[in-house]
Amino acid sequence: MCLIMFDRCMIMPKYTRYPDSTKDSWCAKLEAVSCCSGHSHEHGDEHAHAPLIQLAAAKNSQDGAQTPIRIMQMDCPTEEGLLCKKLGGMAGVNGMQFNLMQRVLTVTHEPDQLDAVLAAIRSLGFTPELASDAAPVAEPAKPWWPLALAGIAAIASEIGHWSGLPQWSIAALAIVAVLACGITTYKKGWIAIRNGNLNINALMSIAVTGAFLIGQWLEAAMVMVLFTIAELIEAKSLDRARSAISGLMQLTPELATVQQADGSWQEVAAKSVPTQARVRIKPGERIALDGVIVSGQSSINQAPITGESLPVEKTIGDAVFAGTINESGSFEYTVTAAAGDSTLARIIHAIEAAQGARAPTQRFVDQFARVYTPIVFAIALGIAIVPPLFFGGEWLAWIYKALVLLVIACPCALVISTPVTIVSGLAKAARQGILVKGGVYLEEGRKLAWLALDKTGTITHGKPVQTDFIVLGSHEGSEVHSLAASLANRSDHPVSRAVALAAKDIALQNVNDFEALAGRGTKGIINGQQYHLGNHRLIHELGWCSPELETQLFALEQQGKTVILLANEVGVMALFAVADTVKDSSRLAIAELHDLGIKTIMLTGDNAHTARAIADQVGIDEARGDLLPEDKLKVIEDKLVSGAGKVGMVGDGINDAPALARSDIGFAMGAAGTGTAIETADVALMDDDLRKLPRFIRLSRQTHAILLQNIALAVGIKLFFLILTLTGNGTMWMAVFADVGASLLVVANGLRLLRQ
Repeated sequence: MCLIMFDRCMIMPKYTRYPDSTKDSWCAKLEAVSCCSGHSHEHGDEHAHAPLIQLAAAKNSQDGAQTPIRIMQMDCPTEEGLLCKKLGGMAGVNGMQFNLMQRVLTVTHEPDQLDAVLAAIRSLGFTPELASDAAPVAEPAKPWWPLALAGIAAIASEIGHWSGLPQWSIAALAIVAVLACGITTYKKGWIAIRNGNLNINALMSIAVTGAFLIGQWLEAAMVMVLFTIAELIEAKSLDRARSAISGLMQLTPELATVQQADGSWQEVAAKSVPTQARVRIKPGERIALDGVIVSGQSSINQAPITGESLPVEKTIGDAVFAGTINESGSFEYTVTAAAGDSTLARIIHAIEAAQGARAPTQRFVDQFARVYTPIVFAIALGIAIVPPLFFGGEWLAWIYKALVLLVIACPCALVISTPVTIVSGLAKAARQGILVKGGVYLEEGRKLAWLALDKTGTITHGKPVQTDFIVLGSHEGSEVHSLAASLANRSDHPVSRAVALAAKDIALQNVNDFEALAGRGTKGIINGQQYHLGNHRLIHELGWCSPELETQLFALEQQGKTVILLANEVGVMALFAVADTVKDSSRLAIAELHDLGIKTIMLTGDNAHTARAIADQVGIDEARGDLLPEDKLKVIEDKLVSGAGKVGMVGDGINDAPALARSDIGFAMGAAGTGTAIETADVALMDDDLRKLPRFIRLSRQTHAILLQNIALAVGIKLFFLILTLTGNGTMWMAVFADVGASLLVVANGLRLLRQ
C-alpha cells in the first residue's frame, strides 16, 4: 500500500522522483519524503498552506499539473493500493494525494500525461471523472435481484445437502449463487492479482475458487453471499460518514434575491452574484452569501458556522455569513465574497483537505498493513504445504485451513477504521464551530500540557473603556483631554480607541507628523509642539518617570487597569486608565481546562500588573506582561524546550502570529469571516468563545480512545479466528464474519463520534 506522509502544514505534498523508481519502490520511497521542501515535522515548521483540495479543473504547480479526479468506485484502501501501484510506475506521474471519503484522487503529472493517467485508471476497472464544480455522477443503483437469487441458491444448496440431494445438484446451486453475486468480486480480484496486489477481492477470489476445487460447495456459496451482503452494508455505513461532510454543502440556498441595475429585485443563482451586489433577506430565509448589513436588523442563527446555540442580534455594519438562518427581521446586505470564497466554502474546502492528510495513528496502521498481508499470505501458503509434505497431514484439510486464513488475512477493518473515525471527529468539531485543519491536530490535541493565551480579544472582550483621568500639574483638564484624544483618534489600538471614545464631545485638534510607536504608543505634533501618548515603557524610555508617578501607576495597575500617559516636551501632563472587561466564558473555559489537567499562561503587551490582575480574575496559572511579538515567541520557545509537554497558543491578532506558528497547535480566535485565519490556523475557533478549547481537547481524547478501540477490535477479532482456524475449529464463513464483521464494527464505532 502506498504511504503518503504529510507535514503538519497541510499542503499538497511535494514528492521526489527517484532514479531507480519501480512500481514497488516509488510508493515505498514516498514514506521518507515530506512537504515544505524538506521541512521536518518539528515545532519550527512554518504554517505554510498551498491551495486546498477543490473540485476544479487541473492547475499547474512547480511539479507539473495537479488534476483532481473523482473515482466513484474508490471506497477504501483496497482501491488506493491498486491505484498507487499502477500510477506509481508511470514516468509522467510525480505525486498523488488520496481523499477516500470524498472519492477524489489528486494526481500531480506532466501536462501531456493526463490521458495516459486516465487510461491507466480505466485499466483497473474504474471510471475516472475529471472533478469539476458539477455534482458527481452517482454510480447507478445495482439491481437487487442477483443478490436475492444468490441468497436463495445458497440456502437451497444447504437444504439440499441436509436433505440428501445428489452432489451435482448441490454443486449447481452453489455455482449459481457465486455467479449471481460474485462476478464483480472475481473481476476486481483478477485485476488486483494481475497488478500484484493481494487485496480482499483477490483473497476472496482465491479462497472461493479453492473451496470449489476441494469440493466445499456449500462453504464457497455462503462465503460469497455473506461477503457481498457485508460489502453492501459497509458501503452504506461509509456513505453516512461522507454525508457528515457533504451535508455542509447543502446549507447554502441556490438562489439569492439581488437588486438589479434598475432598482428591481430578482432571484438569481447565488454562484453568479458578484461582490458588492445588494441582497435582500426575508424572515426565515437561509443566507446565500457572506456580506455586511446595510439596511434593517434581525437575529440570526449562526450555529452552522460558529456553533453558537443562541441567535445573534445583527444590525447595520454587522457581518453575516452564508449558510446561516435569518430568524425574524428583514434586512439588506452587500456581498463581500463570491459563493466559492465564502466562510462556509472555506470551511468545506479546509475539511476536505484535512481528510486527505493522514493522522499519526493512520500512518502507523498503513505501515503495519503493508507488511501484515504478505506475511499472513506466506503463512497460509506454508499451512497448505508444510503439514502434508513433511508431517503426513491430509492435503484437503490443510488447504481448507489455508483458505480460511486467507479470508481472515485482509486488513481492511484495521485500515478503514482510522479515516472513518478521523472524519467523524472533524465533522463533529465543525458542527460545534471548531475548524480542525487535519487529523494530526485532532489527535495531538489530547497531548497539550500548556495553553498560552493572548489577553485582548481572547480572554477579554477587547473593548476597553476609560475609567480614570488624572491631570498632573497645573494643566487645564479640557485642553489635556483634547490633546490626548486627538492623538488617540489616529490610532487603531483598543486602548487609544477607549480614550478617544471618552472624549467624543470634545473638539479634536490637527495632528501633524503622526507616528505609531510599536508596542509603546504614538507621537505627533499639535500646534507646533510634540506630544507623546503611550504606555509606562515609553515614558520610562523618554526619562520622565519619577517616584510619585510610579506610585500612581502602581496603584492603578494593581486594579488591573492599563495606564497610558500624555507627555509634552517637558514631562507628563496626564494619566488615562483604561480597563477591559473579562468574558464570562473565559472564566468557565479556564476552569474546564484545569479540570482536564492543562496549565495556562497569559501573554500580553499590557503591563505586568494588569496581566496579573486579569489572570487572577479568570484563574490563569501564569501571566507575562510587557511583551512584544518576539517576546511572546520567546516564551513559547522556552516552554517547548523545557520539556513541559506540548504547547498550544491561542490568539486573534497579527502580533500573535509568530507564537501561533511556533506552538505545537495554533488556535485562531473569532475566525468567522476571516479568510486568512481559516487558511493558516491549525485550529480555527469560529467565534470568540474560549469554551471551545476544552471541547476540542475532549473531542481529541474521545477520538484517540475510539482509534485505540478500533485497532483492538480489528486485531483482536482476527487473532481470535486465526487461533480457531489453526486449532481446526474455524470455518470459511466464520472467516468472512471475522473480516467484514470487524469492518462493520469499527466503522460503526467510528461513527459514534457523530452521535455523542
